[in-house]
Amino acid sequence: MRRILHVIPTLDRSGAEKQLVLLAQGLPRDEFDVHVCALTRGGPLAAELEQSGVPLAHINKQWKFDPLAWRRLRRHIRALAPDLVHTWLFAANAYGRTAAFSVGTPRVVASERCVDRWKAGRELALDRCLARRTDAVVVNSRGVHDFYQAQGIDARKLRLIYNGIGPAAPATKMRDQLLAELKLPPDARLIGAVGRLWPQKRLKDLIWATDLLQVIRNDVHLLVVGDGPQRAALERYARLCHVNNRVHFLGSRHDVPELMHHFDLLWLASSYEGLPNVVMEAMAAAVPVVASDIAGNRELVVHGETGYLVPLGDRAGYGRYAHKILEDATLRQRLGRAGQQRVGRDFTVEAMVAGHAALYRELLG
Repeated sequence: MRRILHVIPTLDRSGAEKQLVLLAQGLPRDEFDVHVCALTRGGPLAAELEQSGVPLAHINKQWKFDPLAWRRLRRHIRALAPDLVHTWLFAANAYGRTAAFSVGTPRVVASERCVDRWKAGRELALDRCLARRTDAVVVNSRGVHDFYQAQGIDARKLRLIYNGIGPAAPATKMRDQLLAELKLPPDARLIGAVGRLWPQKRLKDLIWATDLLQVIRNDVHLLVVGDGPQRAALERYARLCHVNNRVHFLGSRHDVPELMHHFDLLWLASSYEGLPNVVMEAMAAAVPVVASDIAGNRELVVHGETGYLVPLGDRAGYGRYAHKILEDATLRQRLGRAGQQRVGRDFTVEAMVAGHAALYRELLG
């Protein structure tokens, strides 16, 4: 029995957090004693860990630089005495790795989940410094692998393990119920945009595309699911574009899998990603995807087979492909089925868990 401690900033409903929970739940219990530590706070996914019997600790980091939190984390790692510490995302990678090194943890693994173009020189310098003492750096896409190799991380330490997703749960709500709840007409065609309202996601491109679409059809409604610091600015932008009756900000919701079943297609306009969970969730639900042509998206969406890829910032392209999909039910069904088959074959939870288990066995001997 080998003890594994995962350290992550929060347990919000985001991509890395979902993958950590799936991994913690899926690792063989007769081989690995799995613990999770939330560096800053818990979140909605904490309940899933607790229901699975995975011990969860909270460090309650308060500030960007919080030496007291680092000391609490160090004490927790020393008391738990894990055989391996696995950290996720920048803050946990920094606090978790340095704390684990300081108490002599035998093996340390980090996870990089995105093509992190936001990082400046000092963040990348810290990544390079810590990577020298890190046993492995797990990446979730070829794009993330290539990005960090270009930043000077030793390619021999980079381990590619794709994200995994299970089959979509069946819908429990009828489409007409959802439309009534949202006060939308019975013939409304729904385009989903799911994620944090943050500059990376380029939601203005999608609001503009909705404006273009309403010129040629009057049934399209964009459902923006998520919250973030740009919400007020985006709502104002929708009003200025005169599409506030077509763009609906639903905020953070816990029923995204339910909503996904009723989307006619999903839009994702991000300027950078890792391997976006929301695209995988849409594909698992047989929903066609129109996404920006960037690393990560290209590893999921096969242009013309499971959806369409649009050059970054091509607002008209989102509208053009959306109209094409909405006009052709046969095409929409073909793209949806192909996407569902792709994730069911190449991006399973079982493969993701097996990849991590194999890495842990290799490092721990």
